[in-house]
Amino acid sequence: MSKKAKFVNICPIFITDDIQRTMQFYIDKLGFQYADHMRNATSFATLYRDEIEIVLVKKDYGEIQTNSVRYGAGYDAYIDPDSVAAVDVFYQEFHQKGVKILEKPHLTSYGSYEFVLEDIDGRKIGIGRVADQNKFFKDSNYHK
Repeated sequence: MSKKAKFVNICPIFITDDIQRTMQFYIDKLGFQYADHMRNATSFATLYRDEIEIVLVKKDYGEIQTNSVRYGAGYDAYIDPDSVAAVDVFYQEFHQKGVKILEKPHLTSYGSYEFVLEDIDGRKIGIGRVADQNKFFKDSNYHK
């Protein structure tokens, strides 16, 4: 009998002008750990916190733009904590470390409880969890 495969994580790739600077922000301000791969043929760093993994890659050319600047909409990443209550825990942690908070924790019109921070490169990172499943999945074919 074959085992059913499932996804367990998504790993965004953040392009940056300065891998070391971006990596240090995520370590100092957001509590991540890292694996430095700067001496490999392809230089990059990988950040880890709990089940989250983010890859940092230095750009070769072009201008780095956030989704909201380039497209006029969207966060650059969205992180789901393990509970709705954890949203406030992370907000307090990051606020105390001086992270730029763009939106304080709030219940959205679509049923998520979230806040938004800005990283050192200007990326908007949403941190939230579905608080009202009836509202969030109202017009959906998703079933848990």
